[in-house]
Amino acid sequence: MSRPIALILSFLTLATLASADGPADNDPKKVGRIPKLGVEVSPADRKELELGLADLDGAIAKLKAKNDKKTAELLPDVQIYAKAVHDALKYQEFFDVKDIAKAKILLKAGQGRASDLLEGKAPWTEAIGLVVRGYVSKIDDSVQPFGLVVPPNYTARTSGRYRLDLWFHGRGETLSEVNFLNERQTQAGTITPVDTIVLHPYGRYCNASKFAGEVDAFEALEAAKRMYRVDNERIAVRGFSMGGASAWHLAVHYPDVWFAANPGAGFAETPRFLKVFQNEKLEPTWYEQKLWSLYDCDKWSLNLLNCPTVAYSGELDNQKQAADVMAESLKTHDMELTHIIGPKTKHQYHPAAKIEVEARLAELALNGRERTPERLDFATYTLRYNRTHWITVDAVGEHWAEATVRARILYSPKGTMGDLTMATPLVVLGTRNVQALTVDFKPGTSPFRPGGPQPMIMVDGLPLTGPDVGSDLSLKVHFAKVGKAWEVVPGLPVGAVKRHGLQGPIDDAFMSRFLVVLPTGKGRHPKVDLWVKAESERAIEHWRRHFRGEARVKKDVDVTDADIADSNLILWGDPESNAILKKLADRLAIRWGADAIAPADNGKTFASPDHALILIQPNPLNVNKYVVLNSGFTFRDYDYLNNARQVPKLPDWAVIDLNTAPNTRTPGKVVAADFFDESWKVKATPGGSVPK
Repeated sequence: MSRPIALILSFLTLATLASADGPADNDPKKVGRIPKLGVEVSPADRKELELGLADLDGAIAKLKAKNDKKTAELLPDVQIYAKAVHDALKYQEFFDVKDIAKAKILLKAGQGRASDLLEGKAPWTEAIGLVVRGYVSKIDDSVQPFGLVVPPNYTARTSGRYRLDLWFHGRGETLSEVNFLNERQTQAGTITPVDTIVLHPYGRYCNASKFAGEVDAFEALEAAKRMYRVDNERIAVRGFSMGGASAWHLAVHYPDVWFAANPGAGFAETPRFLKVFQNEKLEPTWYEQKLWSLYDCDKWSLNLLNCPTVAYSGELDNQKQAADVMAESLKTHDMELTHIIGPKTKHQYHPAAKIEVEARLAELALNGRERTPERLDFATYTLRYNRTHWITVDAVGEHWAEATVRARILYSPKGTMGDLTMATPLVVLGTRNVQALTVDFKPGTSPFRPGGPQPMIMVDGLPLTGPDVGSDLSLKVHFAKVGKAWEVVPGLPVGAVKRHGLQGPIDDAFMSRFLVVLPTGKGRHPKVDLWVKAESERAIEHWRRHFRGEARVKKDVDVTDADIADSNLILWGDPESNAILKKLADRLAIRWGADAIAPADNGKTFASPDHALILIQPNPLNVNKYVVLNSGFTFRDYDYLNNARQVPKLPDWAVIDLNTAPNTRTPGKVVAADFFDESWKVKATPGGSVPK
């Protein structure tokens, strides 16, 4: 058993974990297990559940054997029940004796669906009201559930599309799949707008829709679009409490997806929230401060200029702080936040305020999402979030410093044709900290027209001529800064450069398909081998516990070319113990020799017998995927206690001193850490200081 796991278990008796907020959760040495271990299941109940699960698994096997496309598409709607009960039994996640009764009901529901599907029927696909569905995640092949509220006038056989609202749930440390499915089959939830499909993502448990939770939101949304007639121009992002934090995050990072955002309470950033709500004394490293920029929504508030937002808070709710912070930030952009406040209300929706919120969203839904705004204002700190509407940032001067694009479509009189005045469009772009970008008007949206003047796009004051407009009224043109001047270029940046989906930090590798690769050889140094074994076991366990899927795991000798082609490789070990790592050792950005780890050519090295290397970079065997050394997601047990803490804790690389044991915050003593530059190289002067 790894030391961190033992530490967690030793403190199990110190926390009730019904909630996990406030100063009591500020001691890293007193951290209870999240989720807590559930109740013991009696032998009789266990036998009944195991028999029911075996019957359901048998029916699922028969469905798979049908080898029918429609059956395969609907199979996750059955598998969600089996996974929920299986995991609760295997991992002791019946948190109350009442959960056991819920599981029995779920098994019957799953068996009913399986029986229908074996007969070629699927009545739940046409049901109205409360419906639960499932999909298979691209990240780890896990089956993930989501809930729906289907309006009473919806029928599968008529035309017309429906508004859809994503509603994100609040913090729930006991929100197992059993409890989630039970809730979604018995409770409509906070909102049920007229003529609207409400989608309740599970979000892979309790993470405020960050990391894999974010991916879940979009995978569930895409599944709902396949299953139901969703109006792509009328999708809203909404939630309350932790769900409000989800809504803030998804609104500022994907402002072009939604016709409206409606965050309620929650948190909008990390440092101020933890000081106010948690009364926590923060002592971050310089790189942790930079990494706050990933999810600190106040830094991204410029993007709300293109995403209509209606915030809600209770007047007496201390989580009103989130909307106050965002209102303060929006004022710097000359924008007043629409903030509906429930009078004399704590942490809940006030009935009258709810009516006002719903009325405002209904009005916004009439026009739907603006497809081609003539004014765009976009900010980003990372190429993970790099686009809005018809603007995409393809390269930045420096990650974790604000990059902005201000874009305008202007019109000026050019000439006449009879009595008609012909207006000539001009696209004007102003940038900061941007090195490459794309202007992409989708079919039917280009302000330029075929046969008219050559498209003119001005970038930072330099007029550039774009390509001809397509006959489908589309236009796409790439720009790159060469020296200090912008040029039209044939395509996206190529080579060893940071780009969207390949920009780090370490946690980014776990937002797409990944494969954990364990070593089969003996390493150079016993201390490293022991640490690798403990930390890899911990990473696998905590992926399941906190992101609700079984990590895909292989031994190094079993990795295939297909694995390298389709997955980020999470390599554990050193260049001697891991066969794949041995192949890559000479092509890594940091040298890891038998005697020393050498991050840079400045004379600073770390003795290999006492240190381990953590790193993310493009895989030399497949530059379109990541390779990660010796790390799972980087936030740890202490950070589980408050969702605002669940942010990346390490940058692109780190050296760990193994003479200090892992704890609830770090995998050992971090003696060096930094980001790679925009070419995935070690910076000339690695490291930094905490800004004053």
